[in-house]
Amino acid sequence: MKRVLIISPYFVPSNTADMQRIRMSLSSFQDLGWEAEIVTVNQISSDIVKDDLLSQSIPENTIIHHVNAFDKKWTSKLGLGSIALRSLWFYRKEVNRLINQKKYDIIYFSTTQFPVCVLGAYWKKRFGIPYVIDMQDPWHSEYYQDKPKAQRPAKYWFSYRLNKLLEPIAMKEVGGLISVSQAYIDDLKKRYPSINEVPEALITFGAFEKDKEIAEKNISVLNSSIVPVDGKINIVYVGRGGYDMHHSVKVLFLALQKGISSKPSLFKRFHLYFIGTSYAAKGKGIKSIQPLAEEIGVNEYVSELTDRIGFYESLSTLQKADILFIPGSDDPKYSASKIYPYIMSQKPILAIFHEKSSAEKILRACSPDATLFTFPHNDEHLVLGIHDQLHKWAKGDLRPLVINKEAFKNFSAAVMAEKQTRLFDKVILTPVNSSN
Repeated sequence: MKRVLIISPYFVPSNTADMQRIRMSLSSFQDLGWEAEIVTVNQISSDIVKDDLLSQSIPENTIIHHVNAFDKKWTSKLGLGSIALRSLWFYRKEVNRLINQKKYDIIYFSTTQFPVCVLGAYWKKRFGIPYVIDMQDPWHSEYYQDKPKAQRPAKYWFSYRLNKLLEPIAMKEVGGLISVSQAYIDDLKKRYPSINEVPEALITFGAFEKDKEIAEKNISVLNSSIVPVDGKINIVYVGRGGYDMHHSVKVLFLALQKGISSKPSLFKRFHLYFIGTSYAAKGKGIKSIQPLAEEIGVNEYVSELTDRIGFYESLSTLQKADILFIPGSDDPKYSASKIYPYIMSQKPILAIFHEKSSAEKILRACSPDATLFTFPHNDEHLVLGIHDQLHKWAKGDLRPLVINKEAFKNFSAAVMAEKQTRLFDKVILTPVNSSN
């Protein structure tokens, strides 16, 4: 049995998008000949929303090591609130201890807390263990460089420069790359020609049927962020907001406004919910969707709740919706990790994606009858098409989503786990490149 040490600063019960791949893969790794151990940060140092039910989704015998982190209330005064930076010293110490006690074949960074990845180069040099980095998002990126200051993330000036400094350190010795987008890998290999021959794998997020079972089993204790009202049609989105999603949200709002102006008795039945749109601490999120609704004049029919909710609470909320909305980013490299729970809910889906998004291809394959619009195209045509679909739904045509089960199997978490282990095997067998 080969052994992989997985670095994931956030892990269950913290509900973060970047630990979901690992959480869903653990059940398959052992069957594929890999014993996995997790190294994560103590929950007391994580201010992320917790969902204790997440622990039911991982194998009972999973070995989880915990490291400490410097207290955020002190480090944030220096601008260092990131859990990766706060835990870096403790990760180095604990993983050194683990490697001295046990043999690991590979170290796997599966996280968007990228600064911790620089330790891969250190462990490779000291212990000779190859490492793989999972690029679920871009690390150093130019995306926000031409955006107005108001649209940039908090502390962008600092993070942009830090990422530009740290990324090449981690990439210099990386043994393999996994990514949800081929564009992320292509960008890295363009920046760092020395890694052009490094094994790579394009692996999207996977669908995990066990989550549906856990949600159904615990339905009596799960809250929902919406309260269905007779006569109303709820359109629900659960996930992050942001200015990069404004285009897809805006055309929906314009279609709604068009319908309210022409057929108010039908279109006023709709109410749109945007839930968990901010990564900020509870009660401190800044609304990014509601201002757009105010600008277009549909604020009365839109509710934005910035606070994140538990993972299974989000599944419960999806089940209580009439229609599900999936807005896409204007960044064509963006991959929507939330797409599978939406499909499994079998609710009518309205999705608006960039035409080059991987999510567009997944949705078309798994749910051919989902309502899908793509951009960039003529916005007037988009608005008209969305308006016509809303009109059908307003008249009561709310048929359950039909899933192409054969296609859906190809996107299961088990299939994605197998792809990960295949990449691990390639990395182990790849000779060390002295120029890397």
